[in-house]
Amino acid sequence: METKDMMMTSMLTMDKEENEGERDKAREEVGGEQEGTQQENGRLMLADGLTEKAPKSLTSGSGQQVSNGFTTSTPQSPREGPGTADSSRDTASGPGGCTGSSVPPGGLRTLVVQQTSLERPRETWSKKMDFLLSVIGYAVDLGNVWRFPYICYQNGGGAFLLPYLLMAVFGGVPLFYMELALGQFHRSGCISIWKHICPIFKGIGFAICIIALYIAFYYNTIMAWALYYLISSFQPTLPWSTCTNSWNTGTCNRYMSTDHNVSWSNSSTSPAEEFYTRQVLQVHLSPGLHQLGSVSWQLALCLLFIFTIVYFSIWKGVKTSGKVVWVTATFPYLVLLVLLVRGATLPGAWRGVVFYLKPDWQKLLSTTVWIDAAAQIFFSLGPGFGVLLAFASYNPFHNNCYKDALVTSSVNCLTSFLSGFVIFTVLGYMAEMRKQDVDAVAKDAGPSLLFIIYAEAIANMPAATFFSIIFFLMIIMLGLDSTFAGLEGVITAMLDEFPHILVKRREWFVFGLVCVCYLGALSTLTYGGAFVVKLFEEYATGPAVITVVLLEVIAVSWFYGTNRFCNDIEVMLGFYPGRFWRVCWVAICPCFLLFIIISFLAFPPEVRLFNYHYPPWTTVLGYCIGVSSFICVPTYMVYHLLNAKGTFKQRLLKSITPEPSSDQHRDLIVTNAV
Repeated sequence: METKDMMMTSMLTMDKEENEGERDKAREEVGGEQEGTQQENGRLMLADGLTEKAPKSLTSGSGQQVSNGFTTSTPQSPREGPGTADSSRDTASGPGGCTGSSVPPGGLRTLVVQQTSLERPRETWSKKMDFLLSVIGYAVDLGNVWRFPYICYQNGGGAFLLPYLLMAVFGGVPLFYMELALGQFHRSGCISIWKHICPIFKGIGFAICIIALYIAFYYNTIMAWALYYLISSFQPTLPWSTCTNSWNTGTCNRYMSTDHNVSWSNSSTSPAEEFYTRQVLQVHLSPGLHQLGSVSWQLALCLLFIFTIVYFSIWKGVKTSGKVVWVTATFPYLVLLVLLVRGATLPGAWRGVVFYLKPDWQKLLSTTVWIDAAAQIFFSLGPGFGVLLAFASYNPFHNNCYKDALVTSSVNCLTSFLSGFVIFTVLGYMAEMRKQDVDAVAKDAGPSLLFIIYAEAIANMPAATFFSIIFFLMIIMLGLDSTFAGLEGVITAMLDEFPHILVKRREWFVFGLVCVCYLGALSTLTYGGAFVVKLFEEYATGPAVITVVLLEVIAVSWFYGTNRFCNDIEVMLGFYPGRFWRVCWVAICPCFLLFIIISFLAFPPEVRLFNYHYPPWTTVLGYCIGVSSFICVPTYMVYHLLNAKGTFKQRLLKSITPEPSSDQHRDLIVTNAV
């Protein structure tokens, strides 16, 4: 919980001759108090330069109540009146201190009471780079590696970059900037922040936390798959490079240009595909979502190891996770550069690059291209998951979050572009070796692109074991960053909402949260777990989080007010946001999000995985999971209105009126009390 320092000055005049004895007595009583501690409750400053500690409740038999609710230890003289109080108004110098230059010869004194909070100060980042690397690590995730390259070549290659950049400039980056500014100014998580913006929308915070849990249920399972591959890589011959293993079938063919005696047919499967489907996932043992089968103990142990790393990285807060990201956020870039250099030197790499970037301008006339561009930039930057609010809340108040938003979002987009070269140089190599077109090789998207196509390409490279180890280690680290961030968003939200219960028990709360995530992920570790992962990915998170962010933008821009929000930014950064940002927040961003939502409803995705087509009842199940998180928003609105007091109009007005935020960043307010 943020420190709430309220400094209020009360100037009381007193006759020196009548009250000298009482003042000396008060001085003796407080003289023994310990000085210089963070637990000081008040400070007594006399106009003649004397400074003394005083207890929080300075009272006497006839103590007077001053403007901040505390009582003075010196009774007011009967001869003092409004005129006397006014005459001493100029004796205080304001925030800089207290001087007695204007004290009249009668010996009038000024009593200054400063109240400071006893609450624990809010945790902050150790270094600025801890914050930047954490945000970059969160934004740059597995989707940058497998989703962007696939969507790019599917939607016109180089031509896709135009709608992608337009959606980033007018939609993604303004939302990214808005969340960083909100979190940094109000210094609160995604639940408690709403009392300072628009209290009736507090359900958005609870919905975000539930969505984050759903993501944790399936996202970490993908890292468990990568860990299985990593462990299997410590062999002289990679197990997915041959067809002589116990899990292989008769249709397995290792078809490369060097294998002249092998013929490839439509029914043939590669050793990499069989290793992924029959050994890692064991999906052949499950007929579908209606019969998932038992839990794979190998994947259960891999996921347990992943969550153990997660727990010990975030259990102490951003002080520890901020150090871990120095490895997990930077190592993937080193691996990407190594793989890019290796891929560029492979035969046929140029074919993949041409296929990746060759523009097809006719594609821009298709609505699907613009929908994919909007969805990709939104899920890549990741506003609306509570993470940016949480991370920014640990920043210094005057940190330049505007610059941070531009830097981190640019790094994220460039990383996606770089990943395309890393993937497609290898796909070009595979096409060259198989004597096929690149589009025939790059027919799979999502995890299959990494765990089948890229894994098979690595297996056929020189030094295959080395490249396999660093590649799957990179996949794990890309996922860990996003998991750290997603769970930190939930932890910050709950600690800020229930500080008296959870702040001193953070380690136990994080342990309980990680256990819940592990238990929730057990369904994804079954033989049919891959079907569950696909269902969560398509329905449980996407539509719900976009709808939540739409409501968030409306609440901030239309209810809280763009002018008020811009004034907050000016207080923090020293400059008022330009017209471009204001127009984006008020009009363009809501239209951007509404466009994605309508397109999703108008063109629902056809969900299939391998040879399994999802039946209609699974679509209903997916929408129910998505609605289960979003339902928090209208539920809390009804709850808030029912519990408010007054007429319906008074309740409604109070529910959209923000509570005053902390005064800790504002100048000292000087008031007078009689």
